[in-house]
Amino acid sequence: MAKIDYINAYKGGIKMYSGVGNVVGWGKTAKHIAYVIATHGLADTVYGGSSMDFADEDGFDHYDGAKELWNEALGMATFMKGAE
Repeated sequence: MAKIDYINAYKGGIKMYSGVGNVVGWGKTAKHIAYVIATHGLADTVYGGSSMDFADEDGFDHYDGAKELWNEALGMATFMKGAE
């Protein structure tokens, strides 16, 4: 399965890609994003689009909202992996 290598803030959530234009998931909650991360895995390097820095322009209340959501999801995904 293709691993996540790129993320973007999108409509108050995070859209995750594996390769150019290949969307593997989108979620508005940390739980949903964590599930996609646990299911697909992460590439050695995951790049974020500029929308991650200006998330308030993509449906988040604060410019840092997408990064906060992503970090929460990473923590949950780590826990999910450890529980297997």
